[in-house]
Amino acid sequence: MNDYTCCSDPPFEETYTRLFHKHNVGPTTHTTTTVEERDLPLIDLAQLEGKEKEKREKCKREIAKASREWGFFIVVNHGIPPHILEEMTKEQVKVFREPFYKKKADNCMNLRLSSGSYRWGAPTATCLAQLSWSEAFHIPLTDICNTSPNVVATTNLCSTVKQFATTVSELANKLANILAENLGDDKKVSFIEEKCVPNSCYLRMNRYPPCPKYANVMGLMPHTDSDFLTILYQDQVGGLQLIKDGNWISVKPIPHALIVNIGDLFQAWSNGVYKSVVHRVVANPKRERFSTAYFMCPSGDAIIQSYKQPSKYRNFSFNEYRKQVQEDVKQFGHKIGLSHFLVCN
Repeated sequence: MNDYTCCSDPPFEETYTRLFHKHNVGPTTHTTTTVEERDLPLIDLAQLEGKEKEKREKCKREIAKASREWGFFIVVNHGIPPHILEEMTKEQVKVFREPFYKKKADNCMNLRLSSGSYRWGAPTATCLAQLSWSEAFHIPLTDICNTSPNVVATTNLCSTVKQFATTVSELANKLANILAENLGDDKKVSFIEEKCVPNSCYLRMNRYPPCPKYANVMGLMPHTDSDFLTILYQDQVGGLQLIKDGNWISVKPIPHALIVNIGDLFQAWSNGVYKSVVHRVVANPKRERFSTAYFMCPSGDAIIQSYKQPSKYRNFSFNEYRKQVQEDVKQFGHKIGLSHFLVCN
């Protein structure tokens, strides 16, 4: 038994021994399943700041097209300085290097997060397909906004997280407004501005430890995101995969670029115009992987209503959606998602 008073890794093997035994899975040599590596749509956001209206409009059309056809795209020249991204990774590595017992504490490295912010594995997993070989800090932006100035000033991690969240939040609002405008409904733009305020959004710092023994374990199980929009900054290890045309494809990391993907709420809100796509993270047998995701969410009482009729989805609140997801995970071990809210149901 490992001594977790000093070890930084969560006790995956000890905790999930039952699952490995249930499926008769033991340590094995990794076999490589070939997954095609394809280029996601690459969008240069510098065009949005140019003087030529034609280039600005072209960039907006590219964003909307990628959201319709892929549900994922990569942005460069996004306005977030490289030093903020690099500092974010640097500080993230530090906090994940802390002993496991400290990370479970609510005040790890002076972050003073809400109870239960540190998460790892998959507590409700009933089979290996539902197990995620990863750990994360789930950070509501209310925690960041409410951190006292003295703590922010004296703690690099707090300062960096706050700076990262502020800059990425601005980018998320810009992209969401472009997508709302593309639907041709000005009311939708005001909804984004009124309901998707920073205090309802959150960050998640992720670490995917090496998984050298078990070839069938995912770093993060296949899922869609339960938000409007997600913006991801990742290191260069790779491992992110998504479904395109019925097949898994692998996403190649690009230094200092950000990955944007559509969430379930935007798919429902756009009446299926924009696509919330299933994605996963593959565990690496030798290298750990770090990423930070920003999730753009509305307030809990916000009503998600399709922008046009007839609607594919019934109206629902964000609180109702989250409650349904939690019930699904508890009952089935995974999320069902928008299927529950189809009008035909």
